[in-house]
Amino acid sequence: MRTITLEEHFMTSEVLKATSAFRNTDPTAGYRELIEEKLLDLGDCRIADMDASGIDMQVLSLAVCGVEKLAPAEATAIARDTNDRLAAATRMRSDRLAGFATLALRDPEKAAAEFERCVTKLEFKGALVNGTTDGLFLDHPRFTPLFEAAQALDAPIYLHPGPPPDTVRDAYYEGLPRSLGDVLSTGGWGWHVETGLHSLRLIASGLFDRVPRLKIIIGHMGENLPFSIARAESGLSRGTTHLKRKVGEYFREHFYVTTSGYFTLPPFACALQVVGADRLLFSVDYPFASNAVGREFLDSLPVTPDEMKKISHRNAERLLKV
Repeated sequence: MRTITLEEHFMTSEVLKATSAFRNTDPTAGYRELIEEKLLDLGDCRIADMDASGIDMQVLSLAVCGVEKLAPAEATAIARDTNDRLAAATRMRSDRLAGFATLALRDPEKAAAEFERCVTKLEFKGALVNGTTDGLFLDHPRFTPLFEAAQALDAPIYLHPGPPPDTVRDAYYEGLPRSLGDVLSTGGWGWHVETGLHSLRLIASGLFDRVPRLKIIIGHMGENLPFSIARAESGLSRGTTHLKRKVGEYFREHFYVTTSGYFTLPPFACALQVVGADRLLFSVDYPFASNAVGREFLDSLPVTPDEMKKISHRNAERLLKV
């Protein structure tokens, strides 16, 4: 059975050098340094790890790193260089590796042009973006070119968590031991609820009425939204009379959910019931999570053979055209 994963990360030495000034304020930097060798590898070691767990293809994206904090011109240049380097790697192993574009969203017009280049020239499968930019969520009108490009290209955007803004960190995560606050603000909790909030903001803003063929991917078993979407729809109903559909309908019709980093059955069962097998895609979050652990989880899923094929590869083939 073919297996495709699509929240799998890499890094380049050029990005590490360009973003070194932000290392001390990045709550994920310490752990990322422990797996830096795996992040930098786009060749034999990565493929061997995939082989060991029966993973046929990884769709790669740049790990959260600080590009979004660079000056717009520098960030645009770094993003282009990163995309070119990833394209070279995916061309060499096109049977095993594919790519999501890195975009410098401080200049949305240039980011949209780079998105188009990556899909039409480099054969990337979409783009991955990290959290907020300049403290703004992506429902802000300045980011409209990004979504218009995604629709025109028929390419999805993977909405991935990013480090919390300083004001959020100070308000919610200070007062704890530093390492504990860092973990709580990222993978321990904060990343997931903020990305869920981000998704709801996109819906509530009317984005999907303006860009009706837009497709968004979110990871980590839906960033808590499958569990809470009915409650959110009920609570938001009084303030979303401008929308053409209900909040939950937008979520189920425009969003795809991956399993990245979530390898227990209760959240999977909830996601399966809410979004259905046609919109669930297997992912690992390599190398932040283990291919072997992810594979063991996939093989344990209590689903029908047809549902297993959809989750392991068919949905990704359809969505990403791989």
